[in-house]
Formats: sequence, C-alpha cells, structure tokens
Amino acid sequence: MKDWSTGTGRLPRAAVSEPPLAHTHSTRTACAVPGTPLDLAKAGIDACVHCGFCLQACPTYLALADENDSPRGRILLMRAVVEGSLPPDDPSVREHIDRCLGCRGCETACPSGVPYGHLLEATRATIAGRHPLVARLVLAVFRREWALRPALAGAKLLRATRIPALLGRLPGKLGFAMAMLAATRGAVRRPRYEPRGSGARGSAAILRGCVMEGLFEETNRATERVLAANDWRMTDAPGQRCCGALHAHAGDLESARALARANVDAFANSGAETIAVNAAGCGAMMKEYGQLLADDPEYAERAAAVSARVRDVSEMLAVAGPATGGRLPLTVTYDAPCHLQHAQRVVAPPLAVLKSIPGMTLVPLVESDQCCGAAGIYNLVEPEVSSAVLEPKLAHIARTGASLVATGNPGCLMQIGAGLARARSATRTVHPIDLLDASYAASKGPTKEPG
Repeated sequence: MKDWSTGTGRLPRAAVSEPPLAHTHSTRTACAVPGTPLDLAKAGIDACVHCGFCLQACPTYLALADENDSPRGRILLMRAVVEGSLPPDDPSVREHIDRCLGCRGCETACPSGVPYGHLLEATRATIAGRHPLVARLVLAVFRREWALRPALAGAKLLRATRIPALLGRLPGKLGFAMAMLAATRGAVRRPRYEPRGSGARGSAAILRGCVMEGLFEETNRATERVLAANDWRMTDAPGQRCCGALHAHAGDLESARALARANVDAFANSGAETIAVNAAGCGAMMKEYGQLLADDPEYAERAAAVSARVRDVSEMLAVAGPATGGRLPLTVTYDAPCHLQHAQRVVAPPLAVLKSIPGMTLVPLVESDQCCGAAGIYNLVEPEVSSAVLEPKLAHIARTGASLVATGNPGCLMQIGAGLARARSATRTVHPIDLLDASYAASKGPTKEPG
C-alpha cells in the first residue's frame, strides 16, 4: 500500500507508466483454473495487446501510480492465474483485483475491445475469498428482500432525524457513510402536477431498484411522471428485485443470476414494451442479463429479450424530444456515471435532457468521464483509494461555480454529495430527471411542439 501521509492523501498523477508486474507469456495451453469463470473468459485476456491506452483512463492508476493497479497490469495478473505462474489465492492478486473500481473507463479507451468488466467479474468469482465484514453484510441484505426493505426503511427514518448530516462531519468510515445518507435528501423541491400524455410511444415499466426506491423514491415518481408526460403509458412490473449488480461486481455470480431470473420473470410478465432504468449501474447490469444467463437453458432466451428492451430513461427522453417545461434559473454541471458512459455507451442523451430545460445554465465539467470513486460498496471497503479518486472530482466541480451537480446513478449522487458536504460546499447533487420534473412542475405540465 502506498504511503498516504503526503498531505493531500493522493499521489501525483502518473505522467509515464511504471513497468508492469514481471511476466513472461507462457506457451502452455493448459489452464491452471479449469472450469472457472476466469477460464471461460480467457479469450478476453488474449485480446489485450498491452498498448497502455487504458492507463490514463484508469482512476486507480492515476491515484496510485502503480502499474499493477492499471487495467493492463491486472490483466497480466489474470493471465498469471490462468497459466499457473500465480495461484488464485496469492495475496498480490487479491490486493490489486480488489482495488479495481470496475468503472470500465478502460473499455472506451481500449482499441482492441477488451471486455475488461466481464474479465474483472470472472476473476473475482474465481479468486473469491472472504470479503470484509461490511461487504458480506451488504451483499447478504441486498440478496434478501425481507432484510432489504426494513434496512432501507430504517435508513430513511434515520435520515429524517438529520443525525446523518451532523455525524457526516466526523472523520472516518462512519462519518462518510452518514454523509452519504444525508446526501440522499432531495435537492429540488417542486409542486406536484398531473402529467398528460397520449401513451402513443407504447408501454413502459420502470426498474424501481433497491436504493432508488428506498432512498430516492421521489426520483422514481418523477421518472414515472416525466415519461407519462412524454407519451409513454406506464405499467407496473410486480415481483422485481435488486438488479444484482453489486453481487456480480463482487464476484458472487450465483446471487446475481438468482436476482436476474426474478427480474426477467417480473418484466417478461409485465408486458411492457420498454424497461426504463434511471440508475446507470442497474441499467448496465440489466442490459447484460442475456450474457449473465446465457448458459441457463430455461432463461437464456427470455433474458436476452428482456435485456433488449432496457433503456436508460435519458435515452427514452432524447428520442422523445423531450417536451418543454417551465424555466429553472439554475447553474448546473453534469457528471457522467461510469456505467452509463463506459458500460452502456450512453453519452449525449443526458446532456440533451438537461439542455432542454429553459433558463438553466449547463456548465461543462472537466474530466466528467472520470470515476467519482463510489463503485457500489467500494467506498466502504477501500475508503482511502475511493477518497483519492474523489478528490480531483470535487476540485473540478468547485471550479464550475455550479449550485447543482446532475448525475444519473444513486452511488454517484451519494458519493459526490457526501464529498461536497464534507468539503463544506454549498453545491448539491441531483438526478437529471428531478430537474426535468421540476421544470414541468414549474409550468404545471410540459408543452409539446405541434405535429
């Protein structure tokens, strides 16, 4: 581990790469971990030509200046495990694989199309050991609906006391966790309005999600209103569960598949033509259900069909226009969630949504494509690295002078919101849909162009 006693707690950004972990390509064809997820994914390892384009796109490499904490360095570790020159339980393998945020920024930078996100999940599933206690608790709760609902309800009750806002000033994990919870309080107040749409664009059901429905319930309701106002006919999908992204990213692929099957059933039975998702990480996971369940004879075809119907809400609205609302005289900057820009490759639609709001000033954010350090539960299990990744993001936001940071993922909303609060900044985080909904509320409903 690097020395974090250097004042800011963050190492200088690397201008040149360091030599990767020593490794010589083996001519052996046998796999040292046969039948494991990593063995099945090893074709992705072979696609890497070690060109280094991924380095400056990798937040942990930029923060730690260690080649082993870069995508190509980790791929060399994966290859070493496959070929047997390192055992799966080698501490260095675990250390550097665990430090990866899984932001998939390297995928958009890679000229060879290396499926790094899938390689990471396969590696974590292969070398799976005991996660830290907090990770095991979170994964266990999110797998079980009977535990998840009261946990989120309890968090919402705690938030209402404003204790999290006070405790969020404390140093350490507890303070940051409380600041994250406090950041889930809505930043935009608006009166309710009755959306009037024709339903001509077809039926849509939203993924309510776990954290979104538990802590960002108003954003879910805003999503339903905004889609209805833009001519989607909203329908329900009873029986849906957590999307499984947290489990897949942690290497618990069986739990991820179990949750995916429940959602495939729920949305297939809903009859909805489009599945709307307002959380970037969940959308990326659902769009890959077809791959996750490809070897399940009962679900493979249905999972692929469900994945094909998944759209980020910004994609849907960009296609629709969207309709124009009332003026919002606000200065806003936009931070792109990693799993929206890099995993789903959805870049322009969120900006189109924000630019459609009258009276709002949208200020560009430097390095908006860089990870904020949230990455699911990463900020709880790797707080030092997470903080180092977040630090430049906060500095860039401060330079915009914006009063609000719009971003379409609950983890990003909480991570950036907590960082801003602990930095004593008046800037707050908001989902883009909440801004569009507030614009519609300002005019008592949207105005549509004729024709």
